[in-house]
Amino acid sequence: MAEAGDAQALLRIRTSTAENSLSIAELAAIGLTPDALAAILDERPCAWIAEMGGEPIGFSMVDGEAGCLFALFVLPSHEGRGLGGTLLALAEAALWPSHERVWLETAEASRACGFYRQHGWVPDGAAGPGDIRMVKRRPASHSASSSG
Repeated sequence: MAEAGDAQALLRIRTSTAENSLSIAELAAIGLTPDALAAILDERPCAWIAEMGGEPIGFSMVDGEAGCLFALFVLPSHEGRGLGGTLLALAEAALWPSHERVWLETAEASRACGFYRQHGWVPDGAAGPGDIRMVKRRPASHSASSSG
């Protein structure tokens, strides 16, 4: 589970991507500063961080109230090794107890869109210029009564 002290590492991972790239300044302009992210992580468990040799290499993050997968990023040097699927499964598992249907937004022409499709997410309409909203229904194995 990511903690407030991981905020800088999460932002470093977030800004390392080739697709959907945002700089620290662009993230700050939308209110996602290290302090703001640390406060979110301190307030509620909502993010998972993957490490290799003690170094952060990927993370996923959810908005539990909205039922949204907010972020999933892996350092480019560690892509294609199954880490994204593991981080996605952790995020989904956190959302299933309180949501029958979860959602995310991503660029329709991105590799991420294909990744989510491979993991059972389906398109649910446009979400802005070039972006798509995707949804996934809770599997029967994660019924609300089996949460925990």
